[in-house]
Amino acid sequence: MQIGTPLSPNATRVMLLGSGELGKEVIIALQRLGVEVIAVDRYKNAPGHQVAHRAHVIDMTNDQVLRDLIALEKPHLIVPEIEALNTSTLADIESSGIATVIPTVKAVQLTMNREGIRRLAAEELNLPTSPYAFAKSEAELQAAIDAGIGYPCFIKPTMSSSGKGQSRITNASEVKTAWDYAASAGRVNQGVVIVEGQIDFDYEITLLTVRAKNADGVITTYFCDPIGHVQKNGDYVESWQPQPMAAKALEESKRIAKAVTDSLGGLGLFGVELFIKGDAVWFSEVSPRPHDTGMVTMASQRFSEFDLHARAILGLPVDVSLRDPAASAVIYGGHETTQLAFDGVEKALAVPSADIRLFGKPESFMKRRMGVALATGKDVTEARARAKLAASLVKPTIV
Repeated sequence: MQIGTPLSPNATRVMLLGSGELGKEVIIALQRLGVEVIAVDRYKNAPGHQVAHRAHVIDMTNDQVLRDLIALEKPHLIVPEIEALNTSTLADIESSGIATVIPTVKAVQLTMNREGIRRLAAEELNLPTSPYAFAKSEAELQAAIDAGIGYPCFIKPTMSSSGKGQSRITNASEVKTAWDYAASAGRVNQGVVIVEGQIDFDYEITLLTVRAKNADGVITTYFCDPIGHVQKNGDYVESWQPQPMAAKALEESKRIAKAVTDSLGGLGLFGVELFIKGDAVWFSEVSPRPHDTGMVTMASQRFSEFDLHARAILGLPVDVSLRDPAASAVIYGGHETTQLAFDGVEKALAVPSADIRLFGKPESFMKRRMGVALATGKDVTEARARAKLAASLVKPTIV
């Protein structure tokens, strides 16, 4: 793999479609390897915009606007970082030989829509999943629940992220509210929701799975140590690595993750979400990009998930080794404002082994993720306590 010089005619150019906090770290990782990076998002001054060589604000679902920008910037690689994209445009761009879509167009198309990835996992690959059904109306949703999904169950848009539009309901009186929320809160309203039966699981993990070329240039699958996490309303609030688990469950988790990522193909890091009960494992979801729970790897691993993604998509070897037990805890905005400041950072950084990442988002919401605290420890229990303490000491305020 030859890497050129940024801002020169021989530059290796990578375009990120979506430039939030995860994209920002990918950009930094790519720039450390001498790559010229173009950050694209739907709003001005997104976190990734602040560190990229160039930044653009466009509607990434608009075919012509997206084509025009790609023609202007001439990227070698296009790296989708969000779901709200015109994937038909990307498919045509790749088939025309204009640029390579990471990890593959198939992966982007299937994973942006819960229907596509769930049917792949359960119906094509025959992997264990929760019971599920798809509904195009409130009546179909109720019928699916009554036909066997039962209560409690989860209602989700087929296309969303960070828990947007997701509800857990326990009786029929909540169906209408859940339908309305799912139909209105998805990234793109597809008119379809998924209803999933609740699995009785002990814990859930993210298994970061990397498809990368080894030193001989052969595509190989690598697994980071499992990441445990806590979610509230479908959005992660805390994660830690490694998550202790039985050897048989870990082996089955790797089998499922490899089956899914082999089918999606390409190069890069995938965040595979799994439910675990004893030795039993169920597939939940997969993201063909760094995962929010994987922010813990900025403290736990020799190379973070962002470094691994950057190396993998460039065709470079990777090292997924764990360095220390570590944890992350989310820092929320706590206010609806465009004038946010953070007090207490000095107190948070005085917590043993703690570190802070403030994302630089230009607008705060009550439950918008504005930063994350990281910490290591002698074990994950100590690391979690330190990360949560550090996060609690950062006080978002309006100025």
